[in-house]
Amino acid sequence: MNTASKATERRSGGRRNRASRGRAPIQQMPWHSVQNAYAPMELARPEQIEAIHDTSLRILSELGIRVISTRVMDIFEAAGAKVDRDEGTIRIDQELVDEALRTVPETFTLTGRNPSKKLTIGGRGVTFGLVAGPPNVHDCINGRRPGNLTDYENFIRLAHHFNAINIIGNQVTAPMELPANNRHLDTYHANLRLSDLSFHCTAIGQGRAMDGINMMAIARGISVAEMAEDPGLITIISVNSPRLLDGEMADGLIAMAENGQPVSVTPFTLMGAMTPVSLPAAMAQQNAEALFGVVLTQLVKPGAPVMYGAFTSNVDMKSGAPAFGTPENTKANLIAGQLARRYKIPYRTSNANASNAVDLQAAYETSMATWGAVMGGANMVYHAAGWLEGGLTASYEKLILDVEIIQNMMEMLRPIDFSADELGFDAIADVPTGGHFFGSSHTLERYETAFYSPILSDWTNHGAWEAAGAKDALTRATELWQRALNEYQEPTLDPAIAEELTTYIAHRKEEIGAGEP
Repeated sequence: MNTASKATERRSGGRRNRASRGRAPIQQMPWHSVQNAYAPMELARPEQIEAIHDTSLRILSELGIRVISTRVMDIFEAAGAKVDRDEGTIRIDQELVDEALRTVPETFTLTGRNPSKKLTIGGRGVTFGLVAGPPNVHDCINGRRPGNLTDYENFIRLAHHFNAINIIGNQVTAPMELPANNRHLDTYHANLRLSDLSFHCTAIGQGRAMDGINMMAIARGISVAEMAEDPGLITIISVNSPRLLDGEMADGLIAMAENGQPVSVTPFTLMGAMTPVSLPAAMAQQNAEALFGVVLTQLVKPGAPVMYGAFTSNVDMKSGAPAFGTPENTKANLIAGQLARRYKIPYRTSNANASNAVDLQAAYETSMATWGAVMGGANMVYHAAGWLEGGLTASYEKLILDVEIIQNMMEMLRPIDFSADELGFDAIADVPTGGHFFGSSHTLERYETAFYSPILSDWTNHGAWEAAGAKDALTRATELWQRALNEYQEPTLDPAIAEELTTYIAHRKEEIGAGEP
């Protein structure tokens, strides 16, 4: 039996398993809009933020950004930028940047096919997303293998099942067995069929972006024009650092902005590789590249929703390999948040790790990066669930670990009630000195909801833990993702809409043929 067949046999989820469920479902936090009630951490002083800003403007005006797109050159040239068509370099001044920033919305919404799960991006809101992009998949049953559609669909089921995951990333894993030129249609279909969440579409060129827009509009039963007023999906536009925006990314950005769908302009900057090794220099370059993309969205359509994306970390200077969850990465997350707030742009970052296994390193690097993201005021934490091996692998067990980390963070962000009842003077007075509060009315009224209840942690004593099989966290995580797939219930999709989506996909595959979409 091949790996895909094993995956199908061992991890089949959905309604067909409901009859076999015997125990209580996994107890998780309910779906809710997460708000960060606390002031973000300000790592850099105001004058240091201004120094980064000023250096970024010098990069944009003196050095410029190279763009492999005649259309982008035309857009910037019409706006008064200095365009060197021989070099493909565009130089923009402060006035053009300031004018664009005036039209950027401070918040926007994302509505998937379930309007009760609408996301508000910006302000104090925090959204956690599924991992995106790994070419490989791993679990402790079948090991490491190339990405495939069976695993892709199971990750979408898990994202739908766990309320801590608010949005689907751009291809949680690439289905390598499918043609590269049209597999985005199959992954979009899985997103829309197996979940009711909003998702990140692929914006490598106009065609893939428009397919995402069209299919989300079909799933919601509205027109593309109507969705421009009520966005349904988002994309990541990566700048090829240092200072290069390729034509396919530019076309995807333009298609999204023209149709009112948000983009996250995210330079991928690794200190020592794609930027200088010093953190201030890396932040200045990242900032310049992000601002360039933000300006482009506003030149295409003033008021188009856009996010300030940050993905700055460092490399291992011994090997050149990317490192994540480092102190430098955490500092970069914090400073990027300050820059995004300076420009009043919603902020996207990530909580990545570089571990090759779901182990202690994966846990502490992810936790470090998560704290940096949340304390930095992130509005969207991308790759928040399932990222492993520096982004080369989507991991089932890591997703469970990450859901636990996210839920801990969600509970930490919940505001504290300081009412007289919660201050509990009467409860303290009711218990004699040297007594205990186990049976007090104050405790009995609250014991079921007083504290965060974990899904992965085991708080039993050593004897009870041994009697239950002495299972470590990794073993428990393997059991949990299998339980979650057994509990999963596919969201209802109107049969007429389902048929329309299938027809659209068949038509587009025929239209694309062997070419590019």
